[in-house]
Amino acid sequence: MPAPLHAMFVHAHPDDESSKGAATMARYVKEGYRVSVVTCTDGSQGDILNPAMDRPGVRDRILEIRREELARALEILGVTEHFDLGYADSGYLEDFVGDGTLLAADCFYNVPLDSSVERLVRIVRAERPDVLVTYPENGGYPHPDHIRCHEISVGAFEAAGDAGRYPDAGPPWTVRKLYYVGAFNRRRVEALHRACLDRDIESPFGEWLERWGDDDVDRTTTSVDVGDFFSQRSQALIAHATQIDPEGMWFRVPDEVVREVYPCEDFVLARSLVDSDIPEQSLFDGLEG
Repeated sequence: MPAPLHAMFVHAHPDDESSKGAATMARYVKEGYRVSVVTCTDGSQGDILNPAMDRPGVRDRILEIRREELARALEILGVTEHFDLGYADSGYLEDFVGDGTLLAADCFYNVPLDSSVERLVRIVRAERPDVLVTYPENGGYPHPDHIRCHEISVGAFEAAGDAGRYPDAGPPWTVRKLYYVGAFNRRRVEALHRACLDRDIESPFGEWLERWGDDDVDRTTTSVDVGDFFSQRSQALIAHATQIDPEGMWFRVPDEVVREVYPCEDFVLARSLVDSDIPEQSLFDGLEG
């Protein structure tokens, strides 16, 4: 039997794997594909966003707690392969424009890019994913670690198959497709906002839509039907108890409503070495058969 196709998801912090593409991972695990997660940082700078966890001793143990939360979330999603790059969280900096001088000298964003790319190339060459999934150019939002995660993922996609680059990082391996997660494009947000209004649910998306510029372009190329896996995704998110308030905005719209009005997770096909028809319904389109 041929080895199952492999999708590797590269994320910035513990909890990102549960908020961006998590239901897709759960679906592919169940269907017998190989799924792995790379986490770039330790998440140590994340605020305690769940009031129930804002208690004495939690901040003192935040590294240990966030590792435990991540392990539990991956278990819920069924993901058994995890790779930790181990960098220090850079922390969120409002209006960040790419100047790392205000960040800790040893944080992920300030590690030389070439060094971080090589570390990810080693993993890619050893594990041989067919598909690499990461964040868009702006990180999805301008967090230094999300931006750097994008940069090292694109760098690794380009370098892993080139024997002349990082020759000590293992035999070359060519990843055939590169995707960006499109967790909340405008089409999705508008659909969920309308669903809330129609059902007398307080919408968490109104101000979000008001801030959205008219020049927004939906770049979605690939929508994966994951309605049956929203519950796993929600449970994985809740496993990150320091970061996720189960009474917060992310759970204001019930999973069954999301499944009814927008049962997909969206992605942008950024690079491909194979032919597939757009719009796609799977990250593996063009790789099977």
